[in-house]
Amino acid sequence: QVQLVESGGGLVQAGGSLRLSCAASGRTFSTYAMGWFRQAPGKERVLVAAISWSGTNTFYPDSVKGRFTISRDNAKNTMYLQMNSLNAEDTAVYYCAACTTKSQPTVDLRLYQYWGQGTQVTVSS
Repeated sequence: QVQLVESGGGLVQAGGSLRLSCAASGRTFSTYAMGWFRQAPGKERVLVAAISWSGTNTFYPDSVKGRFTISRDNAKNTMYLQMNSLNAEDTAVYYCAACTTKSQPTVDLRLYQYWGQGTQVTVSS
C-alpha cells in the first residue's frame, strides 16, 4: 500500500509564492516516478510537474515552466512543489501522485497508481 498526503496549500496573493509538500509512505519511495497535478473548477486534471525516481530529471508544461520547481527528498519520503509568481490561473486543487511502474518523468496521469487527497491553492488578485 502507498499513501500520499499533501500539505501546504492555502490562500496567497497574486505574485506570491507557496510550497506544497507530499509525504509518502513506503520504503520504496525512492524508486517511484512522481508528479504534481491540479484541477480547477470545471476543468480536467492536468500535469504541472513530473520528476524521476532520483530527482535528477524533471518535466514542466509551458503553463508553469520557469515558475514552478518540483523536487524530492528520498531520505524523508517527501516531494515538494515550489510555486513562484502565482496568478489567478494557478487556483486549483493540487494533487501529488506516484507512478510505481516508471523511473523517469511521466506526463500521462493515467499511468499514476496512487494519489493524495488534494490540497486547495487559491490565488487572490
